Amino acid sequence: MGRLRSPGAGAAAVRVVTVGGWLEHWLATRTGQRASTLRGYRSHVRLYLVPYLGRVLLSDLTTADVQAMLTALGRTRGRDGRPVSASTVTRVRATLRTALNAAVRQGLLQVNPASRVELPAARRPRAVVWTSARVEQWRRTGVRPAVAVWTAAQTGRFLQAIAEHRLYALYHLIALRGLRRGEAAGLRWCDIDLDAGVATINQQLQQYDGHLVIGPPKTTRSCRTIALDHTTVAALSRHRLRQLDERDAAGADYHDSGYVFTSLRGDPMAPDRISRLFRALAAEAGLPPIRLHDLRHGAATLALAAGVDLRVVQDMLGHCSIVLTADTYTSVLPTVAHKAAEQVAALVLQAGRLVPGTGRPRRVAARHRRTAPPSSSRQIRHPRRPAQDATAA
Repeated sequence: MGRLRSPGAGAAAVRVVTVGGWLEHWLATRTGQRASTLRGYRSHVRLYLVPYLGRVLLSDLTTADVQAMLTALGRTRGRDGRPVSASTVTRVRATLRTALNAAVRQGLLQVNPASRVELPAARRPRAVVWTSARVEQWRRTGVRPAVAVWTAAQTGRFLQAIAEHRLYALYHLIALRGLRRGEAAGLRWCDIDLDAGVATINQQLQQYDGHLVIGPPKTTRSCRTIALDHTTVAALSRHRLRQLDERDAAGADYHDSGYVFTSLRGDPMAPDRISRLFRALAAEAGLPPIRLHDLRHGAATLALAAGVDLRVVQDMLGHCSIVLTADTYTSVLPTVAHKAAEQVAALVLQAGRLVPGTGRPRRVAARHRRTAPPSSSRQIRHPRRPAQDATAA
């Protein structure tokens, strides 16, 4: 067990492998995975798995070794100085488990040690709204929520502040229609029908090792057609005219890539650059900080606050499950919760006024009235006393 034979080699090529050696071999033989998946695998192997377990012989690896590694990982801090999150620990365990499953299939291990470890359930941070109280606390202490969204007024302030920016239409599209940044970066003019007011999402642009990579959207459900409201159509139309002016100004140096959002020379924009620019623009507008992805969260929560059906919001975002949409967004905006509370209260109180099983209102019971004294004609007559004899004294 734990001996790896090189493909096409003789018996002399059989060697004892370490966990690090196996992970290196496993990564080199991955095929069919999405680029983003492979990037995550490589990151987990390089940052966490090899430093902790790389020198352990594959055949000697135990569940206790994996448990100790994950426990230590949960107590360390990342490069940004923050503790490694529970969700990251869970993903690292998933990468190791996948790699060791491959070792089991090749006969290098009898059981997978990573499948037996116990981890606390990782909870996704819930989005909260940047209320005035939270903004005040952030300005005073610098503490900010893990995931936060702007209110409708804050989103409006941001769009007004960047109205003259050359990439206004990009952030308008994300803020109102909830595109992922890779989807917005990968959008082409051939994917948009301004006359019909629709855009088709069928690819995304991602960045790996300094290179832009075109790939499919995140999930099958993410391939979708979204409706564009008239303000978004107008913003994209103005953006198109500006882009044509930039092409004319650049002349022969312009690269007509066909993408909607480009550099001044026509090349598609890297998603990381879009995020950096967003942070700078939000700070210039004096707004509390959010991630670019939180602008997508905001589009969903504002749609729900406007009364849009949950299923429609799911389709707009490209979520595979309506449960994910509901779990992520329906408890975010106080206005949504208040509206639901009022509707429930009205339903219950209205039902209480009806005769059970019918639509007829209940008859209001008359209040108890104080009875009037009996009339004089019905007064009780007392028997008359017999007349006294005058001489009886």
